[in-house]
Amino acid sequence: VQVVESGGGLVQAGGSLRLSCAASGLIFGDWTIGWFRQAPGKEREVVSCISNVDGRTYVPESVKGRFTISNDRAKSAVYLQMGNLEIEVSTVYYCATAAVWSRRCPKSYFGFWGQGTQVTVSP
Repeated sequence: VQVVESGGGLVQAGGSLRLSCAASGLIFGDWTIGWFRQAPGKEREVVSCISNVDGRTYVPESVKGRFTISNDRAKSAVYLQMGNLEIEVSTVYYCATAAVWSRRCPKSYFGFWGQGTQVTVSP
């Protein structure tokens, strides 16, 4: 299984960014895909996840209204649309896959991880 993130970069505060996650080596429609972030010195936390089986999504309160997750089964891709970005969200964002859905998408369920993509929000 290979997971590859893209779309990170530098954006001004208040701006938007769309991250992409491409997963291969698996039956895309059977898996849950999650987006996580990890700031220096902090634990990795989920920012959104989606079940490719039935489209269920989970978005934590911390990013609700600003982050939207979607998938494109034809392209075996999952996207994270991030809006109204704040400087504080600058960090590395990771995509990962899980074989089953679990409410709130705990990171322990996710076995295959990408290398991450850096998001930097400037003043």
